[in-house]
Amino acid sequence: MISILPNILFTIIFIFAIFNFSKNVKKIYRNINLGIKEDRSDNKKQRWTQMLRIAFGQSKMIDKPIVGILHVVVYVGFLVINIELLEILVDGFLGTHRVFAPFLGSFYDFLISFFEYFALLVIVAIIFFWSRRNILKINRFWKNEMKGWPKSDANYILYIEVILMMLFLTMNGADLWLQNNANDLNYLKAGAFPVSQFLLPLFDNLSINSVFIIERTAWWLHILGILSFLNYLYYSKHLHILLAFPNTYFANLNSKGRFSNLKSVTSEVKMMMDPSIDPFSAPAAEEVSKFGASDVSDLSWIQLLNAYTCTECGRCTSECPANQTGKKLSPRKIMMDTRDRLEEVSRNIDKNNGEFKPDGKQLLDNYISNEELWACTSCNACVEACPIGIDPLSIIIDMRRYLVMEKSAAPPELNNMMTNIENNGAPWPFNQMDRLNWKNEL
Repeated sequence: MISILPNILFTIIFIFAIFNFSKNVKKIYRNINLGIKEDRSDNKKQRWTQMLRIAFGQSKMIDKPIVGILHVVVYVGFLVINIELLEILVDGFLGTHRVFAPFLGSFYDFLISFFEYFALLVIVAIIFFWSRRNILKINRFWKNEMKGWPKSDANYILYIEVILMMLFLTMNGADLWLQNNANDLNYLKAGAFPVSQFLLPLFDNLSINSVFIIERTAWWLHILGILSFLNYLYYSKHLHILLAFPNTYFANLNSKGRFSNLKSVTSEVKMMMDPSIDPFSAPAAEEVSKFGASDVSDLSWIQLLNAYTCTECGRCTSECPANQTGKKLSPRKIMMDTRDRLEEVSRNIDKNNGEFKPDGKQLLDNYISNEELWACTSCNACVEACPIGIDPLSIIIDMRRYLVMEKSAAPPELNNMMTNIENNGAPWPFNQMDRLNWKNEL
């Protein structure tokens, strides 16, 4: 009975971790679906290609070669080393040890050595990333919105990844030592250990029992760390590990400079400009309850998915011309504020038995100011810079639309321009009869 207790404990921990993870996934799905429905089921082949190229292939990361390649190393290392997780799970459930080794033969040796090389590369890459963030202090990592939890979260992830890789190598090193020195424990001689073999001298002065405890401790901490990391994702910017794939699949396929039009407004304008249409006999225009967006429920589900997927890398903000000239706008902050407000709404729903109780707050004003919105030049630099297809501009445009069409709160310069267009047919304050006066000065 005592021998199966670890397996029972492992199974209980695994079930609890997966249950909690599933609960968080359902909450994310519910929150995203608070947004307005939008059909993104077209052009499936193009969407699959885009997802494979950008999310899986990391194509937009390589534009910065050194950082891009190291990010690919961490990404691939994360995928590759977690193949080893399959064996750990089977061993944990059944009480076996390196259960796949007898079936894979020499290929198993290749896999373990491959995993170890990648573990070492991941550690080197993470040290590089940590140094850029905390020693070199790259400017985009130290903007105002990155203070507090976002800054800590970024570092926590780096620490967790390093610890997981070191536990993996420690587990393998102790395993190799036991294979060579503990015949009584019947450790299967399997695997090639090109990196962890250099840890063997650390165990030479220890007893077999001590090394066994180290190996088992590293094994348990490694799998517990992975399961904990899985559940930490919900609270972290690293949620993009999972959401980058649907986000790039459902990303906008239209040209970057093309803005969306409201069907109701377009129909109304067409009717006004067509003299053959009798406005009294024309079908009633589509009734719109609200123009634009002032809160997360006014945004589309795609925009809310964008908010959850944001990596907080700051490439959008570093490319933003408004931000570069000292304006208050930061596209990254737009996405972070949207996610924070969405989480606040989510907690409100949880607290009130599945229904949202008005809290007197909204995304506009409480999170994002008018100054930020009107600082945007709508140049699309932020959209182009994002490595996983996030579109901060669409949120900015929808919130501007609300300010103009619902609140008549456009800046004076924009109001003057619209008045000139209405009166003069052009944005300049000149009578139509005087348009060609400039030629008299030539």
